[in-house]
Amino acid sequence: MSRVLIIGGHGKVALRLAPILAARGDEPVAVIRNPDHADDVSAAGATPLVADIEQLDADGFAELASGHDAVVWSAGAGGGDPQRTYAVDRDAAKLSMDAAERAGVSRYVMVSYIGARPDHGVPEGDSFFAYAESKAAADAHLRESGLDWTILGPGGLTLDEPTGLIEVDEPGDGRVSRGNVAAVAAAVLADDTTIGRTISFGDGATPIAEAIRG
Repeated sequence: MSRVLIIGGHGKVALRLAPILAARGDEPVAVIRNPDHADDVSAAGATPLVADIEQLDADGFAELASGHDAVVWSAGAGGGDPQRTYAVDRDAAKLSMDAAERAGVSRYVMVSYIGARPDHGVPEGDSFFAYAESKAAADAHLRESGLDWTILGPGGLTLDEPTGLIEVDEPGDGRVSRGNVAAVAAAVLADDTTIGRTISFGDGATPIAEAIRG
């Protein structure tokens, strides 16, 4: 059994990840900012933990991470305000990685996106620019850390029913159901061959466990 801290615990991927982890005997702990969301994450099989990741300092993040076996970053500012996007998707994410190392939690899974890289190609005037910049910086920080990391690069997210079937290195936008993203996050936590790898994927025809195997 692993105790897994899910940051962004009320998100659409996180709410699909928690029951997968719980069903296999893991203990998901969902970090939420709004205490009104506690019942939702409890119903999904996770233990709610109220904290505002935008306001936490290094000590606060280390306290959050302490006692867990793995961290899954599934949080996001949700677009809109660039300042908040940088604060959450870049700065808080990087702080959580440093804190995980400090707390001795070596396993870290980042839910990123398929186009995340320094040369992401998003124009500076585009509303997506702050998110693209933030994800590129956060992913780079994770790769340079001492953590046992895996970065997930799903394509465009849908609310389709999960199939359990994906294709890795999917060309194009790699559209993928949020349920499949959650299943991939759960699968990489159980597969050490995914450590130190960036896995870009979309919906496809290959069973997830087979598709991600290194």
